[in-house]
Amino acid sequence: MRTSSVKRATAETSIELELRLDGPAGSEIDTGMGFFDHMLQLFAAHSGFGLTLCCRGDTRVDFHHSVEDTGLALGAALGEALGDKRGIGRYGSMLLPMDEALVLCAVDLSGRPCLRYSAEIPSQKVGDFDTELVREFMQALANAAGMALHIRQLDGENSHHIIEAMFKALGRALAQAVRVEGTEIPSTKGVL
Repeated sequence: MRTSSVKRATAETSIELELRLDGPAGSEIDTGMGFFDHMLQLFAAHSGFGLTLCCRGDTRVDFHHSVEDTGLALGAALGEALGDKRGIGRYGSMLLPMDEALVLCAVDLSGRPCLRYSAEIPSQKVGDFDTELVREFMQALANAAGMALHIRQLDGENSHHIIEAMFKALGRALAQAVRVEGTEIPSTKGVL
């Protein structure tokens, strides 16, 4: 079983996270940010991963530290669970519609962090969640996991739908990329 457990404690946040790439699928998430919890639940459901996450952060200041540190913890957990990445598909992509929104997400678990993010989210907030933090989460995740992550909003008018499409597409793309397809490391270099 490909699993990992990460604890991250800073002066701003305290995070405990467990990730199970091979299930059982399901999530138990409490970050203190309702909309973000919902997005992470969708991510877990669409990836088929098991995800348990508790984050206590300085949300009285704002949500930035908690969102970024959650991305760092999830990325670290993903890297730990994958080990040397032997046998994985490495690549995954999804073109995902969510009502009027359409989002493309592609990943390469290359060991080289890169984020290419193109989105025009109409509102600055969904509930009390700052929509600019979606990019911060994706950047932290890509950095800590060592993956190339491309997200493109191709259509959409509703901020909730656009962000939801991103998290669902990310889950679906990662499900493809982590799938075991063989026994070799998927690189001519022999290492990822």
